[in-house]
Amino acid sequence: MNRKRVRLGILCGGGPAPGINSVISAATIEAINSGWQVLGIVDGFQHLIDGSTDHVHPLSITDVSRIHVQGGSILYTTRANPTVRDENAADPDWRMNNCRKALQELGIEALVTIGGDDTAYSAQRLAESAGGSIRVAHVPKTIDDDLPLPGGIPTFGFETARSFGVDIVNNLMTDAMTTKRWYFVVAMGRSAGHLAVGIGKAAGVTISVIAEEFPKNEPIRLGHLTDILETAMLKRVAHGRPFGVAMMSEGLALRFPEEDLTKAMPEIERDEYGHIRLAELHLHRLMTSMVKRRFEERGQKVTIEAKNIGYELRCAAPIPFDIEYTRDLGFGAIDYLRRLYAEGRDDPGAMITRQEGDIVPLPFGSFTDPDTGRPRVREVNVKSGSYRVATEYMIRLEQEDLEDQEKLEAIAAAARMSPDDFRKRYGYLVAARA
Repeated sequence: MNRKRVRLGILCGGGPAPGINSVISAATIEAINSGWQVLGIVDGFQHLIDGSTDHVHPLSITDVSRIHVQGGSILYTTRANPTVRDENAADPDWRMNNCRKALQELGIEALVTIGGDDTAYSAQRLAESAGGSIRVAHVPKTIDDDLPLPGGIPTFGFETARSFGVDIVNNLMTDAMTTKRWYFVVAMGRSAGHLAVGIGKAAGVTISVIAEEFPKNEPIRLGHLTDILETAMLKRVAHGRPFGVAMMSEGLALRFPEEDLTKAMPEIERDEYGHIRLAELHLHRLMTSMVKRRFEERGQKVTIEAKNIGYELRCAAPIPFDIEYTRDLGFGAIDYLRRLYAEGRDDPGAMITRQEGDIVPLPFGSFTDPDTGRPRVREVNVKSGSYRVATEYMIRLEQEDLEDQEKLEAIAAAARMSPDDFRKRYGYLVAARA
């Protein structure tokens, strides 16, 4: 084995995820045990973009030996992006060039990056810019579980986020039952609804609604989502249980037509181009307002509390699954880089994955859609047996509710409508899911 003394840098980018510190710990320990020197780079690419080498400090085994059980990141994390070009500057790629120069000034020859799609792309571009002088291993992470990892394995941090999310929602379920109220809960997941379904299924919530259940490439009408939630609640009323928890994925809001939002929220904040600021669209509050209005129009009182969970989950202490998983990934990153030096290879870099117990480096771009140039998104497969099981335990308006006269009359009475009027008004929901 080549015992070349390599100087390794480690940095984190993007949002937090449980298990980051475990990757840092495993990578640092294995690198030092290989005779390497390890430098922790603080705040991701942020200071490197400025050309600064001041926000870097050595990492020792003592520094990292117990951090694998901690949430957060001892190196912190930012979304600073060195791939952004400045077309009006003398050097449009000054951000990337500053990063490369700063790393070279620090004597860093190998780099482990921990982050999502954007950080992976930045790592790839940095490796290309360095022309082989800096070898890169990227460890992909996101609590959204939307990266298409081989074999369906979750992204690290997801299982911890789901576990803590289930604890929160279980408490909300108990509170809903105790106080006869509803909770509308939105879970993180702009591109995929894995967290909403995963939490909802494990906690046994009343209903989980995700963007993937609606026709692809079509807008999701705000009224349609309102109808789904309203009828689930009416069905619970008919059952004599006027309470529950409804989970939603935040990605639903990205597909609402602008005219629907303008009508529902005339005062919503807009940017300088007149576009609605999605960051100001709080889905849990919006849907609470929409559904409460429906009940109020019928002269009915209902208590609905809006809750968003996500930030509470990102820095949770990792559960054993994610600790073991991320120790494998951190070790795998160093093992990959070590083999590059031992074999004299000039690979541009790789993403580190675990497949059926083995650590498998994948070339950069393995998750990229060649048609769009963007990373492919692993959405919830609504045709899968697992998703079918999730829906079987939800309370939703079903075909049987419309065909069984006794059931129809009970739900229609809860809505203060005749059975025929109820069927005409809400029957499309059943047809849309067929």
